[in-house]
Amino acid sequence: MSNAILLEVVNNALRSVAEQMSATMVRSSYSTIVKEMMDCSSAVFDSQGRLLAEGANVPIHLNCLGPCLNTVLTKYFSREEMNPGDLILTNHPYAGGESLGSHHTKDLIMIAPVFSDEEALIAFSVTMLHHKDVGGVWTGDSWTVEIWQEGFLMEPVKLYDKGVRNEALWNVILNNTRNPRDMKGDLMAQISACNIGIKGFRQIVKKYGLELVNAVVEDLLSYSERLTRNEIRRIKDGRYEHEEKILDDGFQGGPYTLKLTVIVEGDNITFDYTGTDKQIRGPINSPLSATISATYYTMRCITNAHIPSNQGCHRPITVVAPEGTLVNCTMPIGCFQRMVTDHILVDLIMGAMAHAIPDKVMADSCGTNYDFCSGTNLETHPRGGEVNHRQYWGEIVPGGLGARPHSDGVSIMSCHVTNCPIPPLEAQEIEAPMLFIERSILPDSEGAGKFRSGFAQRRKWQLLGYDGIFSHVSQKSKIPPQGIFGGLPGETSQWIINEGKKNEQVLEYAMGDVIFLNYGDTVTCITASGGGCGNPFERDPEKVREDVEMGLVSVERAKETYGVVIDSETFEVDVNETAKIREHAGRNH
Repeated sequence: MSNAILLEVVNNALRSVAEQMSATMVRSSYSTIVKEMMDCSSAVFDSQGRLLAEGANVPIHLNCLGPCLNTVLTKYFSREEMNPGDLILTNHPYAGGESLGSHHTKDLIMIAPVFSDEEALIAFSVTMLHHKDVGGVWTGDSWTVEIWQEGFLMEPVKLYDKGVRNEALWNVILNNTRNPRDMKGDLMAQISACNIGIKGFRQIVKKYGLELVNAVVEDLLSYSERLTRNEIRRIKDGRYEHEEKILDDGFQGGPYTLKLTVIVEGDNITFDYTGTDKQIRGPINSPLSATISATYYTMRCITNAHIPSNQGCHRPITVVAPEGTLVNCTMPIGCFQRMVTDHILVDLIMGAMAHAIPDKVMADSCGTNYDFCSGTNLETHPRGGEVNHRQYWGEIVPGGLGARPHSDGVSIMSCHVTNCPIPPLEAQEIEAPMLFIERSILPDSEGAGKFRSGFAQRRKWQLLGYDGIFSHVSQKSKIPPQGIFGGLPGETSQWIINEGKKNEQVLEYAMGDVIFLNYGDTVTCITASGGGCGNPFERDPEKVREDVEMGLVSVERAKETYGVVIDSETFEVDVNETAKIREHAGRNH
């Protein structure tokens, strides 16, 4: 067995390689969604296809590359068919006949085999990058019903064979995107990242020797497995159930039900999604690979997040997701908006485990919110963009995260499986014909509790281009994010076109097809917040006072919701009146 120091050194060396791969994509890419929002991932696998280390980027990508790599190895290219200089590329969610490929068509996965000096296959360097446009009905998102409407499909194929690029395939890819410039730049960024992974792993082997590295890898995987099993043993054996709704506004045939039973048996845990509704003719279906990733992410949230993230962590975990459901969709159903489902899987697991490990869970969060728009203005933005000079932009619009049993939720931070930074306003205004008017925290929007949730965000922008094509996605538009252990629900989400104008349009649906905008039109998004945790009347009055002084909570809400009386001028707490209100509320409870 490896000594602890060597184990830690090699583990961090592998992690460093994966992080360098991600950093290469972020620094080299052309598109805003990667260079500013970091929507890419990287990982290093051993020759058996076992995860050794991955970059800390987007949680929904946790080990998403593993199922795809194993699909490639078992159904497309054997190890004997791989050569130094090969690069395998795919974006097909249903590669190999199962939903174990890419999460959706815009996520292109690139696999590079790593060879030793003796030309023996020793590892794999793998990247995923969200590309801006891969064809499809619209540049952004829309209500697609089948996979072909979501862009070109590419089963695993060699983009490079023994170091020689497949020019025919390269040209096919660039001819099937509205923005070949960004596609080319982002593909080159992925290639560079894969090469960084190859170089980094070979350096580790050169320093320690392949035999020692392989021995340390075995110990590292066993170490992560052992720590994960120790965490599971702390959970009382039993069955824990919960269900959540998605598309709760009733549009697009909703609401739909996600159902989960968590089964804890000793040091093994099973996440069984049996009872979840069937897949729908729409884009919100989650491929099995994405469902597994969301489950692994939440598992790390409720256990020790410092356990090295590798294949060993997954050995005690079983995921049961019936085929043909919202959590394991089948060809040819759409899955571009799988995040609508995957975000709620986190709330689903947290809800199931709330009474098993109450100190580890959190209340509901805001879910996924984002928008996309494109427009044309040759006077202000004549260069770049699509081949017809149409400029495209969009971003994730984070709201409030749920409260925890020991601390408040976070405001305006990408929720759970997203983790993408908010791009600078200036970067988007430079690249596209639009102007941000407002981005602010919405006061009094928190889910109240002993610990409150994060606050909702209010965001508004104006189109300064022509022929605008807009689409949006949001959640918690009718059923607010729920609190736990007596915490109150948060606020719901809303989208408004031309707020305050005569032609104001409040969008009644959380997501749908595209909307056409004119020059000067505005789009306002109010995200959901999160749920609270614990009785609001047990919240520390000093914390309430701080929120009031910062303008996050009004004096009126402080009194009505938290039972805390605060002077509106001095922001001092009236201790006696506060005690009376809370005592009276306690007698009537």
